[in-house]
Amino acid sequence: MHSSVLRDVFCFITICALVQTFCAQAPPSPHRIVLAASTVFDGKGHVLRNTRIVVEDSKIIALDPKAKPVDYDLRGMTVLPGWIDAHVHLAFSFDKTGKAIATADPQENALQTASNAWVTVMAGFTTVQSMGSPAEVHLRDAIAQGLLPGPRILSAVEPLTGQGEKTGTPDEIRAYIRKQKEAGADFIKIYASGGMRQGGMTMSQEQLNAGCDEAKKQGLRTLVHAYREAVRAATLAGCTQVEHGLGASDDDLKLMAERGTYFDPQAGLLLETYLLFKERYVGTPFFPKTLEGFSSMKEILPMNHDLIRRALKIQGLKIVFGTDAVAGGHGRNAEEFIDRVRDCGVDPMGAMVSANSLGAEALGMASQIGSIAPGLQADVIALDGDPLKDITAVRRVVFVMKGGIVYKNAARSAIPAYGGIAR
Repeated sequence: MHSSVLRDVFCFITICALVQTFCAQAPPSPHRIVLAASTVFDGKGHVLRNTRIVVEDSKIIALDPKAKPVDYDLRGMTVLPGWIDAHVHLAFSFDKTGKAIATADPQENALQTASNAWVTVMAGFTTVQSMGSPAEVHLRDAIAQGLLPGPRILSAVEPLTGQGEKTGTPDEIRAYIRKQKEAGADFIKIYASGGMRQGGMTMSQEQLNAGCDEAKKQGLRTLVHAYREAVRAATLAGCTQVEHGLGASDDDLKLMAERGTYFDPQAGLLLETYLLFKERYVGTPFFPKTLEGFSSMKEILPMNHDLIRRALKIQGLKIVFGTDAVAGGHGRNAEEFIDRVRDCGVDPMGAMVSANSLGAEALGMASQIGSIAPGLQADVIALDGDPLKDITAVRRVVFVMKGGIVYKNAARSAIPAYGGIAR
């Protein structure tokens, strides 16, 4: 080889090595985004006016009214933290026959689960807590690695289903909890009672005590499917959060408040979904075999409304936002806000906080998400309208940012330097 060619090759290799060394030593330049907003809900019940949210990479670094250049102009809209849904079933979809099913063909189910995650984040829910499925575990990790779009997912992996004595001894239950920890569970889901209208406890107090105590020792939270007497049992067992709660007495609700137990009731989306898609649910496991059988669900809705109205009167009771979204409900999660405000008398700002800072607190993630504040993840959404004046504004999510990445930008003229704003 000619000496000049050798010299050129050597120089090229040397330059490449230097570039690699420099890149390895020099941190990448942070990606900076500025959002201009006229109305910001901070996630804790306060309203900020005429400010700009400064984002670098995945986090909010400042609230500075003079920050520029502006990348997205969200003035005239309501800006708030991305919502948190404390209870969804991402793997629950309609299969290719149109029927509701939780365990279809693995490949089909994986695609459906990813689709459910996509429509959920596009609806403004940047963090969800899903109740357990192998499909959602892989999706959780893929989204966290940036391989797929979707909300931040916390998964139960596999729930603990109460089956009386068949559930196992306290020691066996503890071993099961440890197994879920090893499998990567973010929390433990426990089914401790029967259905909405009937069925007693499916676990003894001793079994429930063991499950929640072992989870706590493993650094995991516990969410308990509980109706009637199971509400008090879960609270006495020191479990983190009670799901559903129909049949709870005022004394049960007061006990939850005293013990600091989070409460996650549902106002309407779940039953409304079953009724809306009853042709797809009819005849499937756990559902009526005839369309007429769904009429009883209409009778349960007022019971749920009454439960939430009573819960609102209990001082100190921490009511979080969970929809129990199933097939047909994904992407429609915000309808639960409307149900709570319209049918249960929940204060609109309180409804927002339940899905922001309070929801983050219940997840043990208050230092990461749930508020618009420096140091927290840049989970920011914008609504076309003001939910304090018109709760249906929650249906009009026009901007979604999760971890500093913009997933949706359908906002009115949400483009750089809109309306002469300083650049």
